[in-house]
Amino acid sequence: MSKKNNIYWTCQFVGWTLYAAINLFFFKLSYNTNFKDILLFLIWLPLGITITHAYRFIVLKYNILKVNLFFQIPIIIASSLMMSILFFIINIGIVNLFSHTSEQIDLLAATSKILSLVLIFIIWSVIYFGFHFFDNYKKTEIQNLRLEANTKEVELNKLKSQLNPHFMFNSMNSIRALVDEDPKKAKVAITQLSNILRNTLMMHKNKFITLEEELVLVKDYLELEHIRFEERLNYNFDIDPNTLTLNVPPMMVQTLVENGIKHGISKYPEGGSISIITLKSENGFEIEIINTGQINIHAISDSGVGVENTTNRLELLFGKKASFSLKNLDDKNVISKIIINN
Repeated sequence: MSKKNNIYWTCQFVGWTLYAAINLFFFKLSYNTNFKDILLFLIWLPLGITITHAYRFIVLKYNILKVNLFFQIPIIIASSLMMSILFFIINIGIVNLFSHTSEQIDLLAATSKILSLVLIFIIWSVIYFGFHFFDNYKKTEIQNLRLEANTKEVELNKLKSQLNPHFMFNSMNSIRALVDEDPKKAKVAITQLSNILRNTLMMHKNKFITLEEELVLVKDYLELEHIRFEERLNYNFDIDPNTLTLNVPPMMVQTLVENGIKHGISKYPEGGSISIITLKSENGFEIEIINTGQINIHAISDSGVGVENTTNRLELLFGKKASFSLKNLDDKNVISKIIINN
């Protein structure tokens, strides 16, 4: 027997036993009772359970639980009235059977008794329908949460799948520029690219990695780019040791570093520098990428996968707990900042 059925039968037995006991108690206070009277009241227990269980069978058979609430209310009232009349008639029949005399039915008393029974059956219906309403509401809420989670997972996978082609495109461009200029450096670059791709394929399977793992990828990428740019590219790391074990989305910092080189440093004949800085705070941590360059309308519209991808992934993974900004730090540098709060 399922948990729901156990709850149902327990409530049926306890509820109708309590109803019969209360009525017997007040009857005993008003009249002298004998064993036969007690038996008559005890009959209410199986009678109430039988009638309401038959009612439940009809409700389930005709899917009344799925009917709009506006239509459920009159159904409950009408059903309660019919069950009350049935309960009253069967009870009178049993009383007459045990007493061997026909009991005179007073219309006013009968109406009063039926109306009191209507209230009992309405309460039963409200409890039964209410339980299923909140149970279905909870199931729907869980399904919606699962759907939302699945949707986010699909979106995240889509965003992550954009990064590898984006990264490959930029890296292959770097190596292509070296093939004619310096074949030996091109071979070294290909080896480094192979190492980077091996790491990115492993990272691609995870939703989060540690910042330390991410920075290993960033360093490999910068080494690869340094072969192409030589003295035109300088970089440095200012890393708070307390941030190394914190989780970040894979390739998020690396993608912003790519953008800083592609849209900033590479535009200047003399090159430039890029700095990666991390800071731990009480509320979370910050990651800053500062690179040579300036933001203009064309640069923003041409920022492509990197900026948009970073914004979308942060929103999906952290909601309002994370933010991303990209702006000119001064007349020579641009700063990208990621803030992730606890």
